[in-house]
Amino acid sequence: MAFFEIIKKDIKSPARAGIMTTKSGIVKTPVFMPVGTKATVKAVTNEQLYDAGCGIILGNLYHLYLQPGINVIKKAGGLHKFMNWERSILTDSGGFQVFSLSKIRKVVDNGVEFKSIIDGSSHFFTPEDVIKMQYQIGSDIIMVLDECIPFNEDYNYTLNAAKRTLKWAEVSLKVKNKINFGEEARIFGIVQGGFIKNLRKFCAQSISGMDFDGIAIGGLSVGEKRAQTIDILNYTVEFLDNKKPLYFMGLGDPVGIVEAIGSGVDMFDCAMPTRISRNGSAFTSVGRINIKNNKYTHDFNPLDEKCNCYTCRNYTRSYIRHLSKSKEILSSVLLTIHNLYFIFNLVNQSRDAIISGNFESFRLDFVNKYNRNEK
Repeated sequence: MAFFEIIKKDIKSPARAGIMTTKSGIVKTPVFMPVGTKATVKAVTNEQLYDAGCGIILGNLYHLYLQPGINVIKKAGGLHKFMNWERSILTDSGGFQVFSLSKIRKVVDNGVEFKSIIDGSSHFFTPEDVIKMQYQIGSDIIMVLDECIPFNEDYNYTLNAAKRTLKWAEVSLKVKNKINFGEEARIFGIVQGGFIKNLRKFCAQSISGMDFDGIAIGGLSVGEKRAQTIDILNYTVEFLDNKKPLYFMGLGDPVGIVEAIGSGVDMFDCAMPTRISRNGSAFTSVGRINIKNNKYTHDFNPLDEKCNCYTCRNYTRSYIRHLSKSKEILSSVLLTIHNLYFIFNLVNQSRDAIISGNFESFRLDFVNKYNRNEK
């Protein structure tokens, strides 16, 4: 069975609806992957994720390697059994985490040296290591090690990082072939190149020419303005093999997701929907709100009257504000359930709009309402 099949393309944009089949099940695309960095999506149970329609989550090799350790997960029978997750898992290689720890890491041609954020001990990741470890813990989709850089780096720095990323991609494919994954696991290459267009093109064409199962667009949403993000994204996808699933790494805001779907992207992940839940924020059909605002003290409506999630069916803005102001754990749980459901529903609506042939009108309507009313 083919790993990825496009079942419908939009007429007016590059948006498409597809099906991705892993060893753990079928995933409909476009798809949002909640971040379960340390083998758990914060503040929700697996059953709550299933109820919300989640078919795939993201785990992070960097954090799992540090704690509990790869051997523990292997002895448990793999990451799925360790965390009792029955559906698909994509694991990130840790490239972005290493990038974000710039003061305690050193990038060299054959890998990355870094210090543990837990105890300060020194460690070294090679591109070979990260592929082997992700395979050993039973990941459905394995990401290569890449060098993610700040968006404002100069040409030579960006070129060297892109070349290193491509070299590591080639090494990763050799490891894959040596292990002979078969259909047990799929492997994605990552496009870097910063915000320099000819380097993005070079990297995109190079990764597309390699035998990867999917292609990730890395190095975006790293501090730049939204207009820059969309500009580089639209430029980059022109040079990608779009017969494969395309994955925008680190994108989780509603408008950004809808715009990227319109650019032809199939997969997204981000900690944002769960992180803002713990800070008292909620996505709604008319913009993001901060539930701690005084105006919600006597508001006995649901977070979003158009939402059918567990939270909106059972609790009011007033009650959730009370929980959040009181620093009750339940506020994080209820807001996380809502925010994830909101994103899943938005992606599903986008998919339905592609299939029915009206995605562009859906996109424009959503973006206009969300941006106009965000408060």
